[in-house]
Amino acid sequence: MPPSGSPQTPETLSAELAQQLSRGLGQEPLKVPELASACRAMAADGLVLLKNEQILPLSPREPVAVFGRCAWNYFTVGYGSGGDVRAPYKTNLIQGLREQNQPLDQPLTTMYETWLARPQNQPDEGSWGNWPMSLPEMPLTETDIAAAASRCRTAVLVIGRAAGEDRENVLEAGSYYLTQSERRLLEQVSQYFDRLAVIMDCGNLIDLSWLVTEKWNIGALLYAWQGGMESGRALAAVLTGRVNPSGCLPDTVPLSYSDLPSAADFGRQDYNNYVEDIYVGYRYFESLAPQKVLFPFGFGLSYSHFSQQTSARLNGRQVELDCMVSNAGPYPGRKVIQVYLSGAQGQLGRPGRELVTFAKTGLLPVGGQERLQLTFDLADCAAFDDSGKSGFPFAWVLEAGCYEVSAGWDVRQARTVLQFELPRTEMVRQCEAAMALKAEQRFDRLVRRGASGEPAYEPLPTGSVDLTRRILQRLPKPLKPLLTPAGQPEARPDFNAVQNGAQSLSTFVAGLSPQELEELSRGQGKMDSPDGPSGNAGALAGLKQRKIPPLITTDGPAGIRLRHTTALLPSGTALASSFDPEQIQQLYRLVGQELKQLGADILLAPGMNIHRNPLCGRNFEYFSEDPLLSGLSAAAVVRGLQSQGVSACPKHLAANNQETCRNRNDSRISQRALREIYLKGFERMVRDSQPRVMMTSYNLINGVYSHYNYDLAETIIRRDWGYEGLLITDWWMQPGISPEFPALRNDAYRVRAGVDVVMPGDDNDWSVEKLGRTLLDSLGQPEGITLGELQAVAVRVLKTVLALKPGEA
Repeated sequence: MPPSGSPQTPETLSAELAQQLSRGLGQEPLKVPELASACRAMAADGLVLLKNEQILPLSPREPVAVFGRCAWNYFTVGYGSGGDVRAPYKTNLIQGLREQNQPLDQPLTTMYETWLARPQNQPDEGSWGNWPMSLPEMPLTETDIAAAASRCRTAVLVIGRAAGEDRENVLEAGSYYLTQSERRLLEQVSQYFDRLAVIMDCGNLIDLSWLVTEKWNIGALLYAWQGGMESGRALAAVLTGRVNPSGCLPDTVPLSYSDLPSAADFGRQDYNNYVEDIYVGYRYFESLAPQKVLFPFGFGLSYSHFSQQTSARLNGRQVELDCMVSNAGPYPGRKVIQVYLSGAQGQLGRPGRELVTFAKTGLLPVGGQERLQLTFDLADCAAFDDSGKSGFPFAWVLEAGCYEVSAGWDVRQARTVLQFELPRTEMVRQCEAAMALKAEQRFDRLVRRGASGEPAYEPLPTGSVDLTRRILQRLPKPLKPLLTPAGQPEARPDFNAVQNGAQSLSTFVAGLSPQELEELSRGQGKMDSPDGPSGNAGALAGLKQRKIPPLITTDGPAGIRLRHTTALLPSGTALASSFDPEQIQQLYRLVGQELKQLGADILLAPGMNIHRNPLCGRNFEYFSEDPLLSGLSAAAVVRGLQSQGVSACPKHLAANNQETCRNRNDSRISQRALREIYLKGFERMVRDSQPRVMMTSYNLINGVYSHYNYDLAETIIRRDWGYEGLLITDWWMQPGISPEFPALRNDAYRVRAGVDVVMPGDDNDWSVEKLGRTLLDSLGQPEGITLGELQAVAVRVLKTVLALKPGEA
């Protein structure tokens, strides 16, 4: 909380509310009790077993020695607005193991619990942006460890990490790297125990190079993404074999941070050049640096053994696969079949493999089988030509040449099941040049050249369009109000006339005054609106004088962030690791019920920015380095929520890939990388789920803030994708003057860009004190804001109200 009299900023305002919401656990029972078991099952299915030399599952007859304070002080979620949820409880590993009746080494457990109970050893909860990323370990002597080894054959050692909003991971011990005390503990425990399982309780990937560089005797390694309130129970169920692990890595694990293609271009305060272009994650490693991988994308072990037989055929532009998965091991389990396409290198160059579809079996009994039938459209696998090399500039193309389809358990293990030739280059969909980098900002991007795809660098294509002309040609026409026979405007009914069908929406909007239209283009108050449940993120749409009800927003995605008790969900990365959109959808169906019962309308979720770099503090909220996995996971969240009459709000559009200077940083990216990587997941999510609301990001993209970016909002999202829903800003947008229309600044600039609502939007907010209300200043002036633009915003806002509150006035 800022000192008395200090200026308010977005960070201090968010921090003030966050500190109020995150104090302690909730006192009320869950509105939807079924969420507990759904969260537990989801968290367990997202755990990823990376190594297992017959260490796991634990024997129910032998005690296990548990090391690492995070077995007790478990990191169940990351930090910030996406994680500050008042859960009814938070389970840790020790609690989970005890509930599973797993014998524990009591002397060691007592030693930890005595030490943790001392006031000086209580974990520091920190403050906004200064939360602990790790916790200091309890000192142990070799005698202590040797004594535990004399009583137990098996040890479990837990290492914990957390980061979050305004809290970036850093290349330091205690964040991306192990601390000296953690290294010493690993070394000593592995020296005395023949059987050691290491658990990574983390929201982000951290350095795992010690697995191969050190001679520590580690027999099992399990990556336990933050699983929310049921973390401890879910992890214990997997460790004891009640649940067979089936999660798969949503990111590539590199041998070292320096091996990442984004390592040299991350974390700058002013801008980052996305030099790696489309070669993000496994697209880079499997194409150009396979020897730099510790664990490949999609990798995940099971306690059982599976086999698969897959056939595939090309049917027009559809590739159809028939896969029989068999469980040949000693445990019931589930398995993910992943399908990759290797496209023709052509003139553009492509990654060696790209995920095109996947499916997960049900629970297969020992000896059981399941037939999975998968299909994908080649049109969805086209490359975007931002240079014109293919002969089709600014179009999605399938270049002539050889294509190969592979299927298997991960990107590295997948084997070829189909090869075919495209005799000529095909244009799949023509688009427009949009969001190009300015010539003065040009840099060289990574490409692959030749039939073998050798790495090279080429100047990034730049360019400009006559954006002024483009916008003016596409300005919406004003709606004409209905007139009486005498030529006078008809009476102005309230909004309930639209809700009951007595008046059309367009007629109602045509009768709104400019002042009323302006009010609909901004949120209706500070965070924690009195119109909604306590602790909400703010309201939009409500015009009481016209009986338009407000829509209440709440922060997410790790749960519904209110002062009321709500379910703390598994992190976005945990969800994606399950490779199970159907299960994600069922979880969020329950979350939608919870949101509705609590009296809110819009959950600001899912977060779906690409994992470009493991240091991004909010990666725990996001899904994956892969846009398809991100898009399908996000679509499942949206469908689940919206099936209950509430709305999702996917965020942050777009390329919001770091927390450092997030309000000032410029993501400089090629049009191709934008389309194929950073927007592709959003596009797939829009196509598959049609969210009612989406949120722009804080950052600039190629020199333009997302909330002022006409080509992002209108050219791509609305015209290209066909999106018909609402676009809102992230909370507290930055000021700006339109370079195309200097008379437009701030809100007028935003509305012309096609971003409908600024949040939170009240005249007492920090954002408005800084920006001022300028939307109507240029109305009716040359090149000023037009009535048609204001009405188009109102139509989209009120369509959202009708969808969420069809009969409420």
